[in-house]
Amino acid sequence: MRFTTMEKNLTQLIEPEIQDVTPGVQVRAFQAGKIVCDIALGQTYAYYDLASLTKVIFTVQAMMLAYDQGRWDLNTAVKKILPWYRHQTLVRELLAHYTGFEAWKPYYKTLDLKKSFHEKRLDLKTALMKEDPKTPVEKCLYSDINFLLLGFILEEIYQKDLLQVWEFIKETFYIGTTLEFHVDNQATQRKILYAPTEECPWRNRLLQGEVHDENTWALGGVSSHAGLFGTIDDLGWHALHVRSQLLGIARYEVKQKTAQLFARRAVEEGKGDWALGFMMPTPGQASCGHYMDLSSIGHTGFTGTSSWYDPKMDLAVCVLSNRLVYGRENNRFKSLRPKIHNWLIEGLRKSA
Repeated sequence: MRFTTMEKNLTQLIEPEIQDVTPGVQVRAFQAGKIVCDIALGQTYAYYDLASLTKVIFTVQAMMLAYDQGRWDLNTAVKKILPWYRHQTLVRELLAHYTGFEAWKPYYKTLDLKKSFHEKRLDLKTALMKEDPKTPVEKCLYSDINFLLLGFILEEIYQKDLLQVWEFIKETFYIGTTLEFHVDNQATQRKILYAPTEECPWRNRLLQGEVHDENTWALGGVSSHAGLFGTIDDLGWHALHVRSQLLGIARYEVKQKTAQLFARRAVEEGKGDWALGFMMPTPGQASCGHYMDLSSIGHTGFTGTSSWYDPKMDLAVCVLSNRLVYGRENNRFKSLRPKIHNWLIEGLRKSA
């Protein structure tokens, strides 16, 4: 493989930084829809646990399609779709993490792993019924609970179970990709092809080809907040897909104005930096570095993954790593990721 000067320089900058941070990293970037960077450093793998990128690859796309079909709007209350939900929360507030729900809760500790997928979802529903959002909400708080509720909304809207909803979304938007959930936590390829994540104290083994998130694992490997596995090709496809929706340059099921609505700031400044399901850069703290425009949208994954798109530069940057091999307490990748974006953009500007 022939590298450009920019890719060589970027490699030299990243290589010394990954020691004790992550075993390896893949970076792929597109500008104006064309690949401008494609590098892999350290020990890399074909497939990665995409973690919370599941939220934007699956759930946001499914909600976008449902919005376009008139199945909900910005004033729709959650309880209009889920009668068992007793609070005044709006659907858009779940997407924008503007509910005050806790960041994460260990539902896996109370789920009976011997039960079927449907039975466990009923038990999760019972647990979610007891959750109380904070009112009034002062600031956004990123929470998986919001997206667990969105999973039940998707099932109700589409009248399918969550895995069937995903299969429909994949057929609609991602046909030809290898994006998939590992149903019943069973990998579909050889174990060695998957990036290992963590030596899990609960499951008593190194996780490889099994979803890292405990709640998703307990639910059978399928959820609306985590669980998808994929390659750098798959993540690149998703990034180009989002770009095409926003630019209206390809025929998709979702209208351009709907895609642009979801990419627009959904919470007033000072209360959070969120579009409808997408992160937006927080000045001085953005995981996409300090060059990307504040109108950029993206998301990160706990395992060390991310995808960002800047409409002003028409630049998409995808990053895959398995930083959890060194333990979830090791947060050094959090500071490396923005550097990668900064170095990449600086390199592109020099080579322009």
